[in-house]
Amino acid sequence: MQLIAQSGSVEDYLCETKEVNYSHPSIQQLANELYSSSVSETEFVKIAFEYVRDQIAHSWDIQSSRITCIASDVLLYQEGICYAKSNLLCAILRCKGIPTGFCYQRLTLGDTPEMGYCIHALNSVYLSSIGRWIRLDARGNKPGVNAKFSLDEEHLAFQIRDYYEEMDYPVMYTAPHPKTIDVLRRHSDCIQMYLHGLPTEI
Repeated sequence: MQLIAQSGSVEDYLCETKEVNYSHPSIQQLANELYSSSVSETEFVKIAFEYVRDQIAHSWDIQSSRITCIASDVLLYQEGICYAKSNLLCAILRCKGIPTGFCYQRLTLGDTPEMGYCIHALNSVYLSSIGRWIRLDARGNKPGVNAKFSLDEEHLAFQIRDYYEEMDYPVMYTAPHPKTIDVLRRHSDCIQMYLHGLPTEI
């Protein structure tokens, strides 16, 4: 799939926002730790991605009712759904000057369309060493989900199934889509939000 940049300015993919609050001391500390253990830009991105994928629990997987949104809160509580985890990965990478965006997929909420659809969030990252964007999905692995860091073929959490009318959105957004932030702000129980409140399109 050909990715489409929402903005032609790479600087827009480095901005700090309320949700991507990379000036927060905890984000700064983590980014510095991960960066200091890396020998290259590519390794830093890989380590940061794997940290968010593996160390931050997906709220649905652990059946938590807590809702997180702002990157520093995701880090504090060590959990969040894909919208929140993409905020954290973006904050870590932007903290060190790595342009990072937000990408989305429309997926079935369950294994088949009967339960409806939901919007899933992941990240796009620009690697200057290879001169192009790649997509990374830090949702968190589990049986049937095996997202990996790759510079070649994508290894995302979910493969699009056209026969179920799932789809990839090609736009790389500079900020989290308002629909994803709104749903996190409006709900107080993550399980109920996940089952009944997630947006179905963007």
